[in-house]
Amino acid sequence: MRTVFKNARVLTPFAERDAVVIVNGRKIEAVCTHVPADMDAAFIDCRGMYLSPGFIDLHVHGGGGRSVMEGTADAVIAMAEAHLSHGTTSLLPTTYAMPIADIARAGRGVVDAMRPGSCAANILGIHFEGPCLSAAQAGAQSKGDLLIPAQADLSPILDFLPHIRMMGIAPELPGALELAEKLSAAGVVVSIAHSDATYAEIEDAVRHGFSDVTHIYSGCSTVVRRSAFRVSGVVEAGLVMDELTTQAIADGCHLPPELLRLIYRMKGADGMYAITDALEFAASHIEEGAEYAQLNGMNVLYEDGVMKLPDRSAFAGSVATMSRAVSVLVKAGIPLIHAVRMATDTPAIRIGALGKGRVAAGYDADLVLFDDEINVRLCMAAGNIHFGREYLQ
Repeated sequence: MRTVFKNARVLTPFAERDAVVIVNGRKIEAVCTHVPADMDAAFIDCRGMYLSPGFIDLHVHGGGGRSVMEGTADAVIAMAEAHLSHGTTSLLPTTYAMPIADIARAGRGVVDAMRPGSCAANILGIHFEGPCLSAAQAGAQSKGDLLIPAQADLSPILDFLPHIRMMGIAPELPGALELAEKLSAAGVVVSIAHSDATYAEIEDAVRHGFSDVTHIYSGCSTVVRRSAFRVSGVVEAGLVMDELTTQAIADGCHLPPELLRLIYRMKGADGMYAITDALEFAASHIEEGAEYAQLNGMNVLYEDGVMKLPDRSAFAGSVATMSRAVSVLVKAGIPLIHAVRMATDTPAIRIGALGKGRVAAGYDADLVLFDDEINVRLCMAAGNIHFGREYLQ
């Protein structure tokens, strides 16, 4: 049976249209101006609200009280479905630095959760953030679990290569360039992550397969003065090099509005994409001022809408959802249609997720209905309504 969305302002996300969207099974069958006569279908009255592609989060560690680092399919499914309630229909569960056996176990949990019919959301693969990261830019990453590519046996996680869609590496580490070449040749997006590299080192990294910057401005080197000369770093490379796309944590805390506008002006909606970098505390109830223990042994403090290290020296991950990210981008002065593109089509293209990120005939029926304040009212993934059935007629 078909499902028809009517009375919607459709964000394709390249244009805003007053349109009818017809879903047939798991696919969008048509986007048209009126409902075909005598169509046998279930109708959803969108009541003039926005209908967009489902949000896609390429960097998310957990949600709903569950973490990918638990290493089970149940945890991955629970975190994915918690974010589904906030409009995220597709995601890359993302690891962080722990002993490599624990990271491999997390990878296995993601792969097991990807089995058809296991999860209401679309789990697109694995994002390994590390463990080959710079100790100088570790942030909330466990320094004791960071590895040097040239010295480490990474086979426990590289064995997941068919399922790895993104991997974050500090390119200045010995052996990092060779690892990047191997990964990029296999179709993995290799991202500059928790890196203290100089601009010149990033230029070399790009030649060896790096093509993305992990949460720009967070865990990134930037311009410094050395012997009176200014030396630029990851931030400047991410902003000016067309070869690099940039992730932006759009939680309203990690990046102030002026920096979000700066990244947008430099990269555009096709070169910048929103992520949550959310920990397990996202999409769940958490107490202001409470301290929590992560699975990597790091304690984090929830304060001012973000997780911090207990000494408040740095942020330690967000509790954002993608609906919050889109709202933050809009409040920063970015047009809604571009904010939606940075949460849908751009991340889909970034990892080659065919059939995702657009409201168009032949694309997957992953759709989000939200109001002017970007409160999600209905979410559909793979043609199934996750919530919002009250809009059915």
